[in-house]
Amino acid sequence: MPTYSSSDSDNSRHKGSSRLFGRQRSLHEALGGGKVADVLLWKDKAVSGGMLIGATVLWFLFEVAEYHFITLMCHIILALMLFIFVWSNVAPLVQRDPPRSHQFRLSETACKYAFSKINSILMKLYDLSCGRDWKLLFAVIGVLWVLSVVGNYVNSHNLLYLVFICLETLPALYERYEKEVDYIAGKSSRDVKKLYSKFDSRVLDKIPRGPVKEKRHK
Repeated sequence: MPTYSSSDSDNSRHKGSSRLFGRQRSLHEALGGGKVADVLLWKDKAVSGGMLIGATVLWFLFEVAEYHFITLMCHIILALMLFIFVWSNVAPLVQRDPPRSHQFRLSETACKYAFSKINSILMKLYDLSCGRDWKLLFAVIGVLWVLSVVGNYVNSHNLLYLVFICLETLPALYERYEKEVDYIAGKSSRDVKKLYSKFDSRVLDKIPRGPVKEKRHK
């Protein structure tokens, strides 16, 4: 854990050190402030832990057990059908109610929520593609290009699992150690700016430049 000296605190106070990436809102609000943010920040530990366990099981089945997607889906459906068959026939013997059809239906609210999120992502991609935010557009293009290059050398299952693990752990870790991370990031940013200013004054400014030709106005 970094130690905060008086000089460092003065520098950060005078230079207006801000949060990581210049963020003004809380991390929960920056992540959308909804159920997704609760899951990523482990506000609902049961859901977050369940998703992490589920992703780990899927990664194990596809990567270690070498299951294929169609085979896995067929086995899951067969197991579910067998479970319903046994439960329906054993329920009268143990005086338990058999499963009802409505228990296996997706609620309309859940479907509407999922479709609204998908439409929201599509609209954001459309807005980015129209060039309304050039910085974010080039950032997304750069990230997608890096992922495409990494995808050539890393198995897709491992890559998706690694991305999921990062999404499930890094935001929560950052929220827990936010002050320390912001302090280190701000100090590193100031050090980089100092090095660049020294390089600019000692190297770039000493490069001879040709005379600037004056433009003739007709």
